[in-house]
Amino acid sequence: MGTREDLRVLVLAGGLSYERDVSLRSGRRVLDALRSVGLTAELHDADVSLLPALQADPPDAVVIALHGATGEDGSLRGVLDLCGVPYVGADAQAARLAWDKPSAKSMLREAGIPTPDWVALPHDRFSELGAVAVLDRIVDRLGLPLMVKPAQGGSGLGAAVVREAGDLPAAMVGCFAYDSTALVEQYVTGTNVTVSIVDRGDGPETLPIVEIVPRDGVYDYAARYTAGLTTWHVPARLSAAVAGRVSEMALAAYKALGLRDLSRIDVIVTADGEPQVLGCNVSPGLTETSLLPLAVHAAGVDLGDVLSALVERAVARRER
Repeated sequence: MGTREDLRVLVLAGGLSYERDVSLRSGRRVLDALRSVGLTAELHDADVSLLPALQADPPDAVVIALHGATGEDGSLRGVLDLCGVPYVGADAQAARLAWDKPSAKSMLREAGIPTPDWVALPHDRFSELGAVAVLDRIVDRLGLPLMVKPAQGGSGLGAAVVREAGDLPAAMVGCFAYDSTALVEQYVTGTNVTVSIVDRGDGPETLPIVEIVPRDGVYDYAARYTAGLTTWHVPARLSAAVAGRVSEMALAAYKALGLRDLSRIDVIVTADGEPQVLGCNVSPGLTETSLLPLAVHAAGVDLGDVLSALVERAVARRER
């Protein structure tokens, strides 16, 4: 494999999703982190020039800093597999599963991992069966409040908390603007936390838990990426016993979904200290306000060292 300094890494960022700007910020952060530890790294958009570039001068490995469908639904990873280019993160099949929230929640439920009850509703069925009747039945079945979010999507785009039945139609319309299927789940009140998991070669390890306290109570797109709108506590203000349960559950979810290298598992902890998994992210944000870098810093390690270890693992997979 040679030395670290021999490796050339391509950082993919940008794309055409709603999260393009965030992805570019993540990509620049990854680029700086890799270069700071001696790797040769370049930034490249996921556009029509990518495949010719991979064929003309394939890198030793790719770091995917793309958010939204391009980076997380498994399709780009499948193309990289076809090109024989190793990459950091979950493989195409696992990414595809994790990207689809209803499928991921079903897998978690089958593995005995608690997750809020839900229903997935395609827009076509919503219209065919009658919006009013469907929404009434959802409220009867799941109760209030509810969380409405796109079945496939990230960064809080199209997500809304519904506390009154009369607000549900507008939330569904807002959600369908981002995806053709809405995930409607019970809104569980409690402490919002997230667990970053990395595997630098000795098996997956959980980093310090990050507690998320959005100023307006909802961790939406603005709260995620606008400085000052969210306060984070690292480590989270949980008892040692509860923190242990949260970390164990996050690690169980990571394994149940077949993830690798790095991921972020989002969890809600109820008032009685019981965690439930809300979802996972196979291409976590790496901006100045993102959660995985906060956890890395709290663990006392350097982001560049973590990323370079993951790059070396990706290269080693190709050489086996």
